[in-house]
Amino acid sequence: MNIKKIASEPIFFERNRVFRIYLGGKQYSKLCGDPAEDTMFPEEWLASIVKAINPKYFGERDGVSIVRGTDIYFDDLVEREKELVLGNRKYDCLVKYLDSAIRLPVQVHPTKEFSKKNFSSEYGKTEAWLVVDTRPNAKVYFGFNEFVGKEKFGELEDRSLDEKNIMQSILNGVEAKVGDMYLINGGLIHAIGEGCTIIEVQEPTDFTIQPENWCGDYKISDNEKYIGLDKSTALDCFDYSMVGEVALRSARITPKLVIGTPEYTKEELITYKDTTCFAENRHVLKDGSFVISYAPSVYILLDGEVTISGDSYSKVVNKGEYFFVPFVAEGKYIVSGFGVLIECLPSKQD
Repeated sequence: MNIKKIASEPIFFERNRVFRIYLGGKQYSKLCGDPAEDTMFPEEWLASIVKAINPKYFGERDGVSIVRGTDIYFDDLVEREKELVLGNRKYDCLVKYLDSAIRLPVQVHPTKEFSKKNFSSEYGKTEAWLVVDTRPNAKVYFGFNEFVGKEKFGELEDRSLDEKNIMQSILNGVEAKVGDMYLINGGLIHAIGEGCTIIEVQEPTDFTIQPENWCGDYKISDNEKYIGLDKSTALDCFDYSMVGEVALRSARITPKLVIGTPEYTKEELITYKDTTCFAENRHVLKDGSFVISYAPSVYILLDGEVTISGDSYSKVVNKGEYFFVPFVAEGKYIVSGFGVLIECLPSKQD
């Protein structure tokens, strides 16, 4: 096995479904041509070097991707061939597919400052959502619909033991539509409603505080709610000023057209002006082509069929597949054909 060759070309991966406490995955499975069913493995972590925090044990490397056709974990490949894979750059984002058959728990993710103080981590969990499919009556939730202070919020959490949807009632609900783009900064209370298929790009952690007692019929333990913190500290993670339209405006993102021709369009979905944590672009090919101009990066083929070509390299990519472009491959490969690709980039580099 030629490890340096693997680390120098577009890298594909084995399926990497991750256990969560909510049911889903059916719509994503259809996209990838897998058996279409909802399970407790509703997320696919793409080109992941991040370990999942789960209530059940699925191995020391749960959440970390394996290079297709090998037994090589991606974090090991990055460490072993760092110069080829990353050069002098960081790969500090996590990309996911997730599909919700039920509403996810009301939750929040930490800012960098909160993470540094409470988890000894340089990363929080700011994230972005691109809605790529929906089921009937799909919704997403952002911010409080009226002011709720920390004390009352804690009381509502206690009430959720008997009133399962009391926490949802205090949030702004928005109809989810295909193509919608949202940015969820650390501190913003939110929830993904039932029926949403989303590509999520985020900081590279699995820090989620979810102070609700139930997820469907699953009873959420205190450890799962507060991830090792005491209740008071965990509730300090929420930004209680995010109310009404202020919260909605903070989350909505409008894509920006960069290139527009009959054969090829490029849109910026998330820019480094929106957040320094990551960036995201959409490429639409109609018998067109583009050069992969930045690496490391992750590409997802949402629709169509395209070909990646370079020096002595050619590979057909089918709908639902995704791949990682190592640093050494930057500028050396062309993507051509008919399709819609989402490009995900790491944090703004120094």
